[in-house]
Amino acid sequence: MLQTNIRKSQHVFKQPGLTKRFMKQWDIQLMVIPALLFIFVFSYIPMYGVLMAFQDYSIFKGFMNSPWVGFKHFEMFFHAPEFWTVMRNTLVISLLKLGVGFPAPIILALMLNEINNRIFKRIVQTISYLPHFLSWVIVSGFVVSMLSTDNGSLNILLESLHLIKEPINFLSLPEYFWAILVTTGVWKEIGFASIVYLAAIAGINPHLYEAASIDGASKVRQIFSITIPSILPVIVVFSILAIGNLLNAGFEDILLLAGNPVLRDVSDVIDTYVYRVGIQNSRFSYATAAGLFKAVISVGLLAGANYLARRSGNSLW
Repeated sequence: MLQTNIRKSQHVFKQPGLTKRFMKQWDIQLMVIPALLFIFVFSYIPMYGVLMAFQDYSIFKGFMNSPWVGFKHFEMFFHAPEFWTVMRNTLVISLLKLGVGFPAPIILALMLNEINNRIFKRIVQTISYLPHFLSWVIVSGFVVSMLSTDNGSLNILLESLHLIKEPINFLSLPEYFWAILVTTGVWKEIGFASIVYLAAIAGINPHLYEAASIDGASKVRQIFSITIPSILPVIVVFSILAIGNLLNAGFEDILLLAGNPVLRDVSDVIDTYVYRVGIQNSRFSYATAAGLFKAVISVGLLAGANYLARRSGNSLW
C-alpha cells in the first residue's frame, strides 16, 4: 500500500517530457532558435578550420589532401622574431584596457546613481551611450582629425595654452599610442557598459540606504558598504569574462589607429599579426596556429578565473 502511494506521488510530480515542454513554450523557443542557428553556423561550423594549424594547407589541395606537419607552425610561431614583441604588446594593451576600462563603467554607474536631477541624468546617459553605436571607422576618423597636426583640436588647445610651441604628430609617436588607444576605447564603451551596473544598482533595496542614512552613514560610506557589495556578483561575472578575453587586445581599433608603420613595434598584437601574416602574406597555416594558441590560452584564463571566483561564491559555472 505504501509503495503504491509512493508510485502515485512520483507519477504526480513527474516532470513532463522534453517534447511537451517544447510545445508548451513553442513561442519562446522560436525566439531562441535564430540565435542558436547563428552561433552554430558562424561559431561551430568554422571550427574545422583549426585543422590548418597542423597542415601545410594549400587552397588548391584543400583540407583532405594538404600534408600534415604536426606542431611545425606552432614551433615557427614561438621562435619567430616578432613573437615576444607581439606577446608584450598584447599583454600590455590588454592589461591597460582591463585596468582602466573595466572599473570605468562601474564608477560611471555609481556617479549616475547619485544624480537626483532626472533630466540631467538622462542627458548624461544619452551622451555616454552614443559612441558605442558608432563604428570604429567613424571613431578612428574623429581621433585622427582631433590629433591632426593640421587644425587638430588638441594641438590648437595645447598651443593656445602655451604648452607646446608647434603641433605634435601624436599618431606617429610610439610613446603616445597606448594612451590614445586605451582612452579612445574607454570613451567609446564606458556608457554602454554601465547599463548592466545601473540595472544591478536599481535592484538594491532602498530601505538599506534609508537605514544607513539614519545611522549617519555618508554617501561615500553607503557606496562602499551597500552599493558595491550588492552588485559584487555582477562585477565578479564580468571580471571573469574580462580575464578570459585578456589576450583579445583589439583588432579594429588597433588596425585603424595604427596605420603608420612606425607604430608597429607598439601596436602589433596577436590579432593584427594573424591578419597581416595570414591574409596579406597568405600563410594560412601559420596564422591559424597563432590564433589557436591565443584561443587555448584564453580558455585556460577563463577556467582559472572562474575557479578562483567559485571559491568566493560567485562564478559562471
